[in-house]
Amino acid sequence: MRKKLLVLTGGGDCPGLNAVIRAIVKSAEEFGGWDVWGSIEAFNGVLADPVNIVPLMSKDVAGIHVKGGTIIKTTNRGNPLKFPIQNEDGSWSTKDLSQDLVNVVKDLDFDAVINIGGDGSQKISYELYKKGMPIIGVPKTIDNDLGATDFTFGFSTAVQTATDSFDKLVSTAESHHRVMIMEVMGRDAGWIALHTAIAGGAEICLIPEIPFDYETVLNQIHKRYKKGKGFVNMVVAEGAKAIGGNVVGSHSSEKGDEHIKLGGIANTIRSKLESMGCEAQIRCTILGHTQRGGSPIAFDRILATAYGTKAFEMAHQGHFGKLVTYENNNLSMSDLEEAVKEYKFVDQDHFLIHTARSLGISFGEV
Repeated sequence: MRKKLLVLTGGGDCPGLNAVIRAIVKSAEEFGGWDVWGSIEAFNGVLADPVNIVPLMSKDVAGIHVKGGTIIKTTNRGNPLKFPIQNEDGSWSTKDLSQDLVNVVKDLDFDAVINIGGDGSQKISYELYKKGMPIIGVPKTIDNDLGATDFTFGFSTAVQTATDSFDKLVSTAESHHRVMIMEVMGRDAGWIALHTAIAGGAEICLIPEIPFDYETVLNQIHKRYKKGKGFVNMVVAEGAKAIGGNVVGSHSSEKGDEHIKLGGIANTIRSKLESMGCEAQIRCTILGHTQRGGSPIAFDRILATAYGTKAFEMAHQGHFGKLVTYENNNLSMSDLEEAVKEYKFVDQDHFLIHTARSLGISFGEV
C-alpha cells in the first residue's frame, strides 16, 4: 500500500522553497511507494472546505529549483493555533483549530507532513506534533535566526541581493559626497545587515541587538569626512532602534497577521541626523521584499535540495517531531522542542562582530 506525504510552505517566501519541494518529490519517486501532495497556502489548504491540496509529481517540479517563490503558495495569516474567524456581527476573533487540523490530516490518510518554514512555523510544527501529527520541519528564513541550524536556506541569497545593491550605492555615494543609508530586513536579528556591511565595506552598521546612539553615529560620519573621505555608507536592519527607543513600524490591518510591519528606520535616522546638523546630504534606500524574491544562488539551491532529500528520508524512517539541521558542514536533525527554544540573535562575541570592529565599522554604540 502506497504512503502519502503532505508538504507545505508557511510564513514569508524566500529563495529556495521550490528547491526543497522538488527534492522531496524527486526523492519520493526515486525511492518509490510514496505519493506527495502539496497544501496550498500552508495549513490553509488543509483547513479549507473543500480542502485545497494538489498532487505533486516530477512533471510538476521539473526545473523549479531555479525559481523564486513557492509553487504551492504561502501565507503568514494562517496560524492554526490562532486562526482568524469572522463572527456573525462582523467582528473578528481567533480560534484554536489545531486539533481540527490534526484530525483532517489523519482522515486524509497522510503518513507524514513536512512543514517548510521559519521560527514561527516550526513552533506551530511542535504544537501539532504534540497533538499527534507525524510532522517534520525544514528550516527556512532569510533572517537566519533559527538557533538549531548554522544556516537557513534563503539567507545567503538575501545577503547577496543586499550586497549587490550596496555596491551600487557606494559608487553613487562617492560621486555625490553623500551619506547613503540602506535598510535591509532583520526584525530581531541583524545577520543580513552584518554580513552585508562586511561584504560591502560599510562604515556604519546598525542592528537590533546593539541599540545605537545618534551622537555616536553623527560623530562617525563627521570623522569620516574629516579624514577626506567624502562619503559614508551605512547598513541598517529594519529592527534597529536607538538607545531607549522603539522599532519603526505599524500594526497590520490584515486579519490573522500579528506582526508589526517594520520599515522606515532609515528615513527616521536621516531625519534625526539632519535635525542634529549633519551637513552632508543623506539619501535612503529601503530594499524591502527584493531580498525575498528572485532565483536562489547556488549555495541556497544546494542547501535547500539537501534539506528536502533529508526531510523525505526522515519521513520514511519515521523521525517525526524533528527539524532538519545543518551543523558543522553536516546534515542532522534536532528535536522540534529544542529547535524552537533558542532564537539566534547576533551575539556580541560572534567572530563577525569582531571582524567588523577590526575593520573600523561602527555599530553606533556609546
